[in-house]
Amino acid sequence: MKPLRLEFCGEWYDITEPEGFSIGRESDLVIDDNPYLHRRFLQIYPDFGMWWLGNVGNLLSATVTDATGHVQAWLSPGARLPIVFEQLHVLFSAGATTYDLTIYSDDDFYSSSSALAGITGATTIDPIPLTSSQRLLIVALSEDVLRQRVPGRGEIPTSNQAAARLGWNLTTFNRKLDNVCDKLDKTGVAGLRGGRGNLATNRRARLVEYAVSTRLVSVDDLALLDGPEPS
Repeated sequence: MKPLRLEFCGEWYDITEPEGFSIGRESDLVIDDNPYLHRRFLQIYPDFGMWWLGNVGNLLSATVTDATGHVQAWLSPGARLPIVFEQLHVLFSAGATTYDLTIYSDDDFYSSSSALAGITGATTIDPIPLTSSQRLLIVALSEDVLRQRVPGRGEIPTSNQAAARLGWNLTTFNRKLDNVCDKLDKTGVAGLRGGRGNLATNRRARLVEYAVSTRLVSVDDLALLDGPEPS
Protein backbone atom coordinates (compact mmCIF):
# COMPACT_ATOMS: atom_id res chain seq x y z
CA MET A 1 0.00 0.00 0.00
CA LYS A 2 1.04 3.57 -0.61
CA PRO A 3 2.11 5.62 2.45
CA LEU A 4 -0.20 8.20 3.97
CA ARG A 5 0.63 11.72 5.03
CA LEU A 6 -0.91 13.54 8.00
CA GLU A 7 -0.97 17.28 8.68
CA PHE A 8 -1.50 18.76 12.13
CA CYS A 9 -0.81 22.40 13.06
CA GLY A 10 1.25 22.88 9.90
CA GLU A 11 3.52 19.89 10.60
CA TRP A 12 3.62 16.81 8.35
CA TYR A 13 3.99 13.15 9.29
CA ASP A 14 4.60 10.14 7.00
CA ILE A 15 2.69 6.95 7.81
CA THR A 16 4.16 3.76 6.36
CA GLU A 17 3.21 0.09 6.41
CA PRO A 18 3.27 -1.98 8.59
CA GLU A 19 4.03 0.13 11.67
CA GLY A 20 0.89 2.24 11.59
CA PHE A 21 0.55 5.46 13.53
CA SER A 22 -1.04 6.42 16.85
CA ILE A 23 -2.52 9.78 17.86
CA GLY A 24 -3.05 11.01 21.40
CA ARG A 25 -1.38 12.43 24.49
CA GLU A 26 1.48 9.88 24.47
CA SER A 27 1.61 8.58 20.89
CA ASP A 28 3.46 8.86 17.60
CA LEU A 29 1.69 12.18 17.16
CA VAL A 30 1.61 13.90 20.54
CA ILE A 31 -1.42 16.16 20.21
CA ASP A 32 -1.23 17.97 23.53
CA ASP A 33 -0.69 17.45 27.25
CA ASN A 34 -4.44 17.92 27.69
CA PRO A 35 -5.45 15.61 30.60
CA TYR A 36 -8.85 15.03 28.98
CA LEU A 37 -7.17 13.45 25.94
CA HIS A 38 -6.44 9.70 25.85
CA ARG A 39 -2.81 8.63 25.79
CA ARG A 40 -3.71 6.69 22.65
CA PHE A 41 -6.91 7.87 21.03
CA LEU A 42 -6.78 7.21 17.28
CA GLN A 43 -4.82 4.56 15.40
CA ILE A 44 -4.05 4.49 11.67
CA TYR A 45 -3.09 1.00 10.54
CA PRO A 46 -3.19 -1.37 7.54
CA ASP A 47 -5.65 -4.26 7.31
CA PHE A 48 -7.22 -6.20 4.40
CA GLY A 49 -5.07 -4.30 1.93
CA MET A 50 -6.37 -0.88 3.04
CA TRP A 51 -5.54 1.82 5.54
CA TRP A 52 -7.96 2.16 8.47
CA LEU A 53 -8.67 4.82 11.09
CA GLY A 54 -9.70 3.31 14.43
CA ASN A 55 -10.83 4.84 17.72
CA VAL A 56 -8.88 2.95 20.40
CA GLY A 57 -9.99 5.22 23.25
CA ASN A 58 -12.86 4.50 25.63
CA LEU A 59 -14.55 7.91 26.06
CA LEU A 60 -13.89 10.38 23.24
CA SER A 61 -15.35 10.31 19.73
CA ALA A 62 -14.20 11.96 16.49
CA THR A 63 -16.03 13.56 13.58
CA VAL A 64 -14.66 12.46 10.20
CA THR A 65 -15.49 13.97 6.78
CA ASP A 66 -14.19 13.95 3.24
CA ALA A 67 -12.59 17.09 1.76
CA THR A 68 -15.95 18.54 0.70
CA GLY A 69 -17.70 17.98 4.04
CA HIS A 70 -20.52 16.18 2.22
CA VAL A 71 -19.68 12.71 3.58
CA GLN A 72 -19.59 12.50 7.37
CA ALA A 73 -19.14 9.83 10.05
CA TRP A 74 -19.01 9.86 13.84
CA LEU A 75 -16.21 7.57 15.04
CA SER A 76 -17.16 6.38 18.52
CA PRO A 77 -14.94 4.33 20.88
CA GLY A 78 -14.13 0.92 19.42
CA ALA A 79 -15.23 1.90 15.89
CA ARG A 80 -13.08 2.02 12.78
CA LEU A 81 -13.49 3.05 9.15
CA PRO A 82 -11.45 2.59 5.97
CA ILE A 83 -9.56 5.56 4.59
CA VAL A 84 -11.10 5.71 1.12
CA PHE A 85 -10.78 9.40 0.18
CA GLU A 86 -7.78 11.41 -0.93
CA GLN A 87 -8.37 13.71 2.04
CA LEU A 88 -9.91 12.75 5.36
CA HIS A 89 -10.68 15.59 7.76
CA VAL A 90 -10.73 14.60 11.46
CA LEU A 91 -12.03 16.78 14.32
CA PHE A 92 -12.31 15.76 17.97
CA SER A 93 -12.66 17.50 21.31
CA ALA A 94 -11.08 16.87 24.71
CA GLY A 95 -12.34 19.11 27.47
CA ALA A 96 -12.86 22.61 26.05
CA THR A 97 -10.37 22.17 23.19
CA THR A 98 -11.18 20.99 19.67
CA TYR A 99 -8.41 19.49 17.53
CA ASP A 100 -8.26 19.35 13.75
CA LEU A 101 -6.06 17.18 11.53
CA THR A 102 -6.09 15.96 7.92
CA ILE A 103 -5.00 12.61 6.47
CA TYR A 104 -3.89 12.52 2.82
CA SER A 105 -3.87 9.41 0.65
CA ASP A 106 -2.70 8.76 -2.92
CA ASP A 107 -5.47 6.18 -3.25
CA ASP A 108 -8.97 7.52 -3.93
CA PHE A 109 -11.30 4.54 -3.73
CA TYR A 110 -14.42 6.71 -3.70
CA SER A 111 -14.28 10.26 -4.99
CA SER A 112 -16.72 12.65 -3.36
CA SER A 113 -18.69 12.87 -6.59
CA SER A 114 -19.03 9.08 -6.67
CA ALA A 115 -20.11 8.96 -3.04
CA LEU A 116 -22.72 11.61 -3.65
CA ALA A 117 -23.99 9.58 -6.59
CA GLY A 118 -25.00 6.85 -4.16
CA ILE A 119 -22.16 4.45 -3.39
CA THR A 120 -23.34 1.85 -0.87
CA GLY A 121 -22.41 2.74 2.70
CA ALA A 122 -21.70 6.42 2.06
CA THR A 123 -23.42 8.88 4.39
CA THR A 124 -24.10 12.17 2.63
CA ILE A 125 -25.13 15.45 4.19
CA ASP A 126 -28.01 17.46 2.80
CA PRO A 127 -28.09 21.23 3.42
CA ILE A 128 -29.70 22.01 6.79
CA PRO A 129 -31.69 25.27 6.96
CA LEU A 130 -30.83 27.42 9.97
CA THR A 131 -32.49 30.53 11.31
CA SER A 132 -30.27 33.59 11.56
CA SER A 133 -30.02 33.26 15.35
CA GLN A 134 -29.20 29.52 15.14
CA ARG A 135 -26.37 30.23 12.69
CA LEU A 136 -25.12 33.05 14.92
CA LEU A 137 -25.05 30.73 17.95
CA ILE A 138 -23.04 28.10 16.07
CA VAL A 139 -20.59 30.73 14.81
CA ALA A 140 -20.08 32.06 18.35
CA LEU A 141 -19.27 28.56 19.60
CA SER A 142 -17.00 27.86 16.61
CA GLU A 143 -15.29 31.27 16.52
CA ASP A 144 -11.89 30.28 17.90
CA VAL A 145 -11.73 27.13 15.74
CA LEU A 146 -12.63 29.11 12.61
CA ARG A 147 -10.14 31.90 13.34
CA GLN A 148 -7.12 29.56 13.43
CA ARG A 149 -4.84 30.60 10.57
CA VAL A 150 -3.30 27.10 10.61
CA PRO A 151 -5.94 24.51 11.62
CA GLY A 152 -5.01 22.42 14.62
CA ARG A 153 -6.59 23.42 17.89
CA GLY A 154 -9.20 25.87 19.10
CA GLU A 155 -11.03 26.56 22.34
CA ILE A 156 -14.77 26.13 22.74
CA PRO A 157 -16.35 28.83 24.93
CA THR A 158 -18.59 28.07 27.85
CA SER A 159 -22.28 28.83 27.49
CA ASN A 160 -21.80 31.96 29.61
CA GLN A 161 -18.93 33.16 27.41
CA ALA A 162 -20.81 32.51 24.17
CA ALA A 163 -23.96 34.18 25.50
CA ALA A 164 -21.93 37.26 26.51
CA ARG A 165 -20.27 37.34 23.08
CA LEU A 166 -23.71 37.49 21.49
CA GLY A 167 -25.20 39.89 24.02
CA TRP A 168 -27.82 37.31 25.05
CA ASN A 169 -28.79 36.23 28.52
CA LEU A 170 -27.94 32.64 29.45
CA THR A 171 -31.57 31.49 29.38
CA THR A 172 -31.97 32.70 25.80
CA PHE A 173 -28.69 31.09 24.75
CA ASN A 174 -29.58 27.72 26.28
CA ARG A 175 -33.03 27.74 24.70
CA LYS A 176 -31.59 28.45 21.26
CA LEU A 177 -28.87 25.82 21.81
CA ASP A 178 -31.58 23.28 22.64
CA ASN A 179 -33.48 24.23 19.48
CA VAL A 180 -30.53 23.91 17.09
CA CYS A 181 -29.38 20.64 18.67
CA ASP A 182 -32.91 19.21 18.42
CA LYS A 183 -33.09 20.25 14.75
CA LEU A 184 -29.79 18.55 13.90
CA ASP A 185 -30.63 15.49 15.99
CA LYS A 186 -33.83 15.02 13.97
CA THR A 187 -31.78 15.00 10.76
CA GLY A 188 -29.65 12.15 12.13
CA VAL A 189 -26.65 13.99 13.61
CA ALA A 190 -25.47 11.87 16.55
CA GLY A 191 -24.14 13.13 19.87
CA LEU A 192 -26.32 16.21 20.35
CA ARG A 193 -29.25 14.97 22.40
CA GLY A 194 -28.92 15.65 26.11
CA GLY A 195 -29.26 13.00 28.74
CA ARG A 196 -27.21 10.78 31.00
CA GLY A 197 -23.54 10.80 30.01
CA ASN A 198 -23.99 13.69 27.60
CA LEU A 199 -23.04 16.89 29.42
CA ALA A 200 -23.50 20.37 27.97
CA THR A 201 -19.77 20.65 27.25
CA ASN A 202 -19.86 17.49 25.15
CA ARG A 203 -22.90 18.74 23.27
CA ARG A 204 -21.27 22.07 22.42
CA ALA A 205 -18.10 20.32 21.31
CA ARG A 206 -19.99 17.92 19.08
CA LEU A 207 -21.95 20.81 17.56
CA VAL A 208 -18.72 22.66 16.72
CA GLU A 209 -17.10 19.53 15.26
CA TYR A 210 -20.09 18.81 13.06
CA ALA A 211 -20.66 22.41 11.95
CA VAL A 212 -17.02 23.08 11.03
CA SER A 213 -16.27 19.72 9.41
CA THR A 214 -19.42 19.69 7.24
CA ARG A 215 -19.05 23.40 6.31
CA LEU A 216 -22.34 24.25 8.00
CA VAL A 217 -20.47 27.39 9.11
CA SER A 218 -17.27 28.84 7.68
CA VAL A 219 -14.80 31.68 8.11
CA ASP A 220 -17.09 33.88 6.02
CA ASP A 221 -19.75 33.63 8.74
CA LEU A 222 -17.50 35.28 11.34
CA ALA A 223 -18.66 38.66 10.03
CA LEU A 224 -22.08 37.87 11.51
CA LEU A 225 -20.69 38.32 15.01
CA ASP A 226 -20.11 42.02 14.36
CA GLY A 227 -23.39 42.63 12.53
CA PRO A 228 -26.78 43.66 13.92
CA GLU A 229 -28.49 41.20 16.24
CA PRO A 230 -30.97 39.03 14.32
CA SER A 231 -34.62 39.36 15.21
